[in-house]
Amino acid sequence: MTDRAAIVTGAGKGIGEALALKLGTMGIAVCCNSLTDSGAKTAKRIRAAGGKAIFVAGDAAVEETASRVVAETAAAYGGIDILVNNAGIVLPGTAETTSIDDWDRTMAVNVRSVFLLSASALPHLIGRKGVIVNTSSSVALKGVKDRLAYTASKGAVLSMTRAMAADLIGTGVRVNCVCPGTTWTPSLNDRLAKFPDPEAKRIEFVARQPMGRFGTPEEIADGIIYLINATFCTGAVLSIDGGMTMA
Repeated sequence: MTDRAAIVTGAGKGIGEALALKLGTMGIAVCCNSLTDSGAKTAKRIRAAGGKAIFVAGDAAVEETASRVVAETAAAYGGIDILVNNAGIVLPGTAETTSIDDWDRTMAVNVRSVFLLSASALPHLIGRKGVIVNTSSSVALKGVKDRLAYTASKGAVLSMTRAMAADLIGTGVRVNCVCPGTTWTPSLNDRLAKFPDPEAKRIEFVARQPMGRFGTPEEIADGIIYLINATFCTGAVLSIDGGMTMA
């Protein structure tokens, strides 16, 4: 895994942070992208441990940001081998309650960013027979209540993964995705805190996984690393969900 360069979006917290830190310890140079300066802290931790990392701030759903993330990574490390489209948001709502603004923002962050980063990085990835891993979700395979826009966006990510894999198979670039179940992240903690009874809602969310617990960011990161290394996998969908989608 050494002498390779990776871009990780949403690298400031949760799954993206755990993945960036793991890649850094494996000798991979990492570009940490996040909307806020949280990604800078991840990059600093990688460098403090002896790894290579840069931070590029900005909204991955904006074309200029996507181009800048790719350009600065290629300039820093001489190329790009791995792209992990991990940035995402979860906004609640049904068909009756989801606002147009929430729908558009969800699609921008969760879907448009995948398209923009992939399109911008592909000239580099094709030249080095690289790999893209997209973060979809278990809800792309099994619907849950009050997540209309999020479910639609993650279904799109899964389908985009398969479409890109088919388009790129002749180039040597592989494209796969992970479908995490409910994972204990700062984002989930913040969402639970907004409910009148956070503990009751936590128990409800845990119950969605037959294994009876949340996943950890590190477990999802391990699945992503598997797909990075699984040279006979393209168009693959890896469920890491505590059994949520097994039936």
